[in-house]
Amino acid sequence: MLLVYLLGFAPAVMLLTLALALYLTVIELRDMEPRPHFLWWSWWLLLVFMTHFIGYLFLRAYSVYRRWHAARPG
Repeated sequence: MLLVYLLGFAPAVMLLTLALALYLTVIELRDMEPRPHFLWWSWWLLLVFMTHFIGYLFLRAYSVYRRWHAARPG
């Protein structure tokens, strides 16, 4: 997002990748079991909006950890 501050505008490619990251975030949250509370949805969406793909990568890591932990016996 530093590029936006330096240029004074957001390039179209950056806006498209942000929209893609937000879309993938919604898909990932929708597939989580049990479904997260709406505050978690807003928290993750805001994190991805502010940090772009780094926030999405954190969401993916959290999702993989939850699935791995749920699949463990005991």
